[in-house]
Amino acid sequence: MVSHEDDLLTPTTSAGRDGLAAIVARPSRSVIAVDFDGTLAPIVADPEQARAHPDAVPALAALAPRVASVAVITGRPAGVAVRHGGFAGVPGLEHLVVLGHYGAERWDAVSGTVSAPAPHPGVAAVRSELPGVLEEFGLWHDTYVEEKGRAVAVHTRRAADPQGAFETLREPLGALAARHGLVVEPGRMVLELRPPGVDKGVALTEYVREVGAESVLYAGDDLGDLPAFAAVEKLRLEGVAGVLVAADTVISELAGRADLVLDGPSGVTALLHHLVTRTAPPA
Repeated sequence: MVSHEDDLLTPTTSAGRDGLAAIVARPSRSVIAVDFDGTLAPIVADPEQARAHPDAVPALAALAPRVASVAVITGRPAGVAVRHGGFAGVPGLEHLVVLGHYGAERWDAVSGTVSAPAPHPGVAAVRSELPGVLEEFGLWHDTYVEEKGRAVAVHTRRAADPQGAFETLREPLGALAARHGLVVEPGRMVLELRPPGVDKGVALTEYVREVGAESVLYAGDDLGDLPAFAAVEKLRLEGVAGVLVAADTVISELAGRADLVLDGPSGVTALLHHLVTRTAPPA
């Protein structure tokens, strides 16, 4: 008998149902990849206060030993995501991988270390000029600048008119980024200035191929997750079964392409627990 919960956690597309069936049939050949903010952790006004949903780490720890790999792919620095997620030293997550800065950094639980190339010089230049740009538009005190090491993010969620501030800054921040060889990645009330050529799609594709996975599930909630969605769609054409999960309906482009739409981090953790009940434990 199919429960109401099973129905809510069943993909609405045939490709998604095929992907989920492949994960359940051969979990040891599957990669489960998830975004952090908005997917594992609720969105909050101050990004420094973001923490994983209370059920997220237990769900990942229960699922990880059953699948080929669990990966967290985030725009945050890998070390920050590890701290805010509480991923280090958790039984069951001994082989967790966190791909930070859209894959430019990598933290492996097995070693507890972060590996990364040298930072792009444009980030330091942008960081020094950014206060002047925000002052020029009267938004220095109405925004929150998040230092990401290899990127800089300007959050407008604190402004009296968050959407208005977001739209006001798109063009000048785009020009600032371009002058220093960077690109602007828009998100939910945030504009991130970062190096080009690195995105979650590239990170996910490379990792799936590294693992040799036959199936992959990716869950995300923001515009920065669209390249990962595109990567799964391309991997499907190459014979890798895939499931696309939107953590909510805020980003219509994401929800419209998803095989399954859930209710934020609580919905994602419910899906992870659901996969535990449907997959066999390791022999």
